[in-house]
This record gives sequence, structure tokens and C-alpha cells, in this order.
Amino acid sequence: MGYLTIDNFKIEEGNFWELLATYRLLPSFKRELAIDRVIASITIAPEEINLALQQFQQRYKLISQEAIQNYCQAYSLTDLQLKEIALREFKIEKFKQQTWGNRLESTFLNRRTSLDRVIYSLIRHKNPELLQELFFRIQDGEQTFAEVASQYSQGVEAQTGGMIGPLLLNKLPSALIEKLRHSIPQQIHSPFPLEEWFVILRLEKFMPAQFDDQTTQLLLNQLFEELLQEQTLQKKF
Repeated sequence: MGYLTIDNFKIEEGNFWELLATYRLLPSFKRELAIDRVIASITIAPEEINLALQQFQQRYKLISQEAIQNYCQAYSLTDLQLKEIALREFKIEKFKQQTWGNRLESTFLNRRTSLDRVIYSLIRHKNPELLQELFFRIQDGEQTFAEVASQYSQGVEAQTGGMIGPLLLNKLPSALIEKLRHSIPQQIHSPFPLEEWFVILRLEKFMPAQFDDQTTQLLLNQLFEELLQEQTLQKKF
């Protein structure tokens, strides 16, 4: 039986899949194989090679030769492998455009409500009585929402004065979606339960989906991920 050697560590070829599963890398590995399958027919013209490399360097902020060398060292890549990765990413984006680019506007109209984004502020605590008192302090103008959030909120939002976003509205818990979709900016909701917490919620800004460059890329990414899920479900490894 053959062996793979990584950093002087020998792995029996028969154990490779078992190790991928044990390290919880198998789903990621299957995803990458699925990507190779779907982009197999995509070609890159000679004049596109420099563009592919430029886009890759911009995406990963490889703005100097030193940065490129550090990136290669971090991922144990040769210059040729780095180029192949850049070309592969270019093929992925080219595949997305060729497959869905001419029907993105209709896709946007069908998914429009799921693409709305929000910025909101949140204060969470496990003590509902304290949270009710804090709510009255904010209502009476004794403290600002940001001050209370920074001092009392028990989540990471305490570091930003309670503010979160912008985020896709439909990615939030259903209780937040319902309240935020029917709020006006600066409207504060009195404490209510959310999972293991009690929270005070305020809408800062509702951002209806627009058919712009950001939304276009988001739609392309969503469609691509849906295709990959279909591919990985159909294939057995």
C-alpha cells in the first residue's frame, strides 16, 4: 500500500478519506471537486491571463512581491500553483457569468425580498428585569442606546455600541425579521425573548435590495452554491 508524506508524517493512502472525515475536511474537499467538475469546460484566452492574475492579487491584497511570497509560504505554494489558483478563480467567475449572467434581473425580481438588508442595534442580557429597567432608561433619555449597549450588553455588539450590520434580513432569526421588517428607523422594541436571551431591539436603517453590482455578485454566488449543493448530493465519493 502506498503512502502520502506530509511534513515527514506518513499517511496510508487507504486512510486518506478517513482522515479527511475525522478532520472534518471532507465536505470542503467534495465541494472543491464539484467546482472542478462544473468549470471543466471553461477556457481562458491568452489575453485574460494577466487580468486573472491582477484580479487575484487585488482580491487578496497581494500588492507587493513580498506579500506574494508570504502568501505562497503560508499555503506552501509554488509560483506555478499560485498562478493555477488565480486562473481557477477566474474560471469560476467566468462560469457564473456565462451560466446566469443573462437572467440575473429576473432572478433578482424573484428573490428581491430575500435580499433586503438592515442595520440594527441590539442589547442582550439574561436578566429580563434588568433589561426592562434599561429599556426605561433609554426611553426616558437617561442614557443613550449606545451607552447602555456598551455597558450592559452581553454579546459582541457591546463593542460597537450595540450596532450590527448591514446584514441580509432573511439571515436573521425569525423574531428579529418580523420586528425589523415592520419597524421605522429609530423605533425601539421593548424587551422580548430571543433564544436564551432577552433583547432590546432598534432599527437603524432598512436597505431595500437594489439591482446593483453588490447584489449581482451576491446572486451569482447564491446560484453557484446551490448548483454545488446539487452536485455534491448527486455524487458519491
